[in-house]
Amino acid sequence: MDQYTIEGHEVHTGTAKPTGNGAYVLVPKRWLGADVKVIRTSESDDDDGEPE
Repeated sequence: MDQYTIEGHEVHTGTAKPTGNGAYVLVPKRWLGADVKVIRTSESDDDDGEPE
């Protein structure tokens, strides 16, 4: 697993949910319009080691 250092204001833990051909993670409404970064911290169920 890689390790990253990110400076920010707040951390929100969530679970990616399926939608169409992708997935989404809900964040607090007060984050609307903010720049965010999403980091996967566990292996996905269909992770075959190939980048998308």
